[in-house]
Amino acid sequence: MSQAEPSDLENLQAEVTRLKEELTLRDQLVEQLSQELFRLFKDNSNFAVSNQDTEQSLSQIDRLKAQIAEIDEQVQFYQKQIETRNAEIEQLQTKVKTLTERNKNLEQMLEELPQVYRQKFTQRMQPIKDKVESLQQENQQLQAKLQALTYRLAVRNRSHNDNQVDLPDFQQTDSSQFSNRGNV
Repeated sequence: MSQAEPSDLENLQAEVTRLKEELTLRDQLVEQLSQELFRLFKDNSNFAVSNQDTEQSLSQIDRLKAQIAEIDEQVQFYQKQIETRNAEIEQLQTKVKTLTERNKNLEQMLEELPQVYRQKFTQRMQPIKDKVESLQQENQQLQAKLQALTYRLAVRNRSHNDNQVDLPDFQQTDSSQFSNRGNV
């Protein structure tokens, strides 16, 4: 959530509070005017009313009625503003609530993310582990066959070499020596 939204919310709440205070002040003024009118009528009824006093009273009443009408218009205007601001505040509060929930969901997802990655990694590594294990078993089998063949070959070579007799290599000079010795 951005910094501007809480500030706007606070500004709106301050404006609503100010408008409510003005409305209360105007209500007090209306109350004071009505009390003053009541007092004037009460006081004027006790005295003999002259024509000029009546005209002044009527003009004063007209002015007061005009002021009351103006105050009523202002009150309605401020009430509409308050309603508008209340609706905006409600929308912002709903938005804040939604964003808070979304933030909590994202935080929960972040907390679960390492576990999810471990599971996915394990799932992806399992076929590789199986293949490596299969290759290792095949390698062991091939090494065993190679050792067996090497052993057979060594045995065959040894038996082949044992059947051959190593005869000395006699040269011509050696045979003449033997014949000369026989003559001696």
